[in-house]
Amino acid sequence: MTAEEIQERSAQAVKAATDAGRNLGLEVRDPVVLHDVFSVVVHLAPVPVVARVPLVMPPDLRGARLQVRQQRELDVVAWLAARNVAIVAPSPLMPLVPVERDGFSMTFWELADVAEDHVPYGSVDSSLVVELHAALREYPAGELPFLSPVNHTVPTLLGSLAGTPDLIAAADLDRARREWEILEPVLASRVAFEERFPDASIQAVHGDAPSYNVILTRSGPRFADFEDVNLAPIEWDLAMGTPEDIESYTREASRRGYRGIDADVLRVMSAARMLQMVASLALVPQLPLLAEGLQPSIEAWRGMPFAGGLG
Repeated sequence: MTAEEIQERSAQAVKAATDAGRNLGLEVRDPVVLHDVFSVVVHLAPVPVVARVPLVMPPDLRGARLQVRQQRELDVVAWLAARNVAIVAPSPLMPLVPVERDGFSMTFWELADVAEDHVPYGSVDSSLVVELHAALREYPAGELPFLSPVNHTVPTLLGSLAGTPDLIAAADLDRARREWEILEPVLASRVAFEERFPDASIQAVHGDAPSYNVILTRSGPRFADFEDVNLAPIEWDLAMGTPEDIESYTREASRRGYRGIDADVLRVMSAARMLQMVASLALVPQLPLLAEGLQPSIEAWRGMPFAGGLG
């Protein structure tokens, strides 16, 4: 997409969110875009409601599948909010369901009281993730798909990268396919994973690097963006973390009497996470700036153990 097409897409999403809010009774007068990358996040000012409208996603994650994913996020986050977990909650002024308008599907959230030192995607100490995991451990596991950020996206995106030398080198695509052939039988189901890793701690997890998906508010950090919430080993939320991240999480888990990080599981989860990022090159036509952003990860992936050591 050209810069002009991306700008127009965002403008249409903002209009759809504004119209949806007004149709649901909000007096929206001056919508303000807070963030615009994979989703447009817009404050429906002056009402304390924020709409999040996904824009960049795999072609098959649209329509009904997208709404199922959005509803899953709303259900989990509302459940956490009822237990006073530090999260950005769904807006109590809006329906607890995805809302479709003009071809866009959106969800509505509280307006966070953002602190002056907040930085988008700035990380917090991973020891805070232990508390989040402790709360999510009680969430009904049967309501979540297993490792959906990988199983629901990697095969489709890798398939769409065929014949696209402008997006990925042939050697890289060949390696990615061979890695998936090894990882898929282990990651495809909870049963298969537990056969390989019988001691893994599998539960509801945030799904997308929670220590980086945090909003610093004046009352403290709050976890946000649970779009990839799923059932997975706890190591999925620490995949590709720094040694300091792993040490901090392990220390806090030990202090609370919880199980720490399994190095073998972490290595496989990091391999799966890297493969997810490689496959995300297929999204570059929707978001061209992603190409440059992914390159450091692609270069690091080439130097990693093949398929996390499973192959």
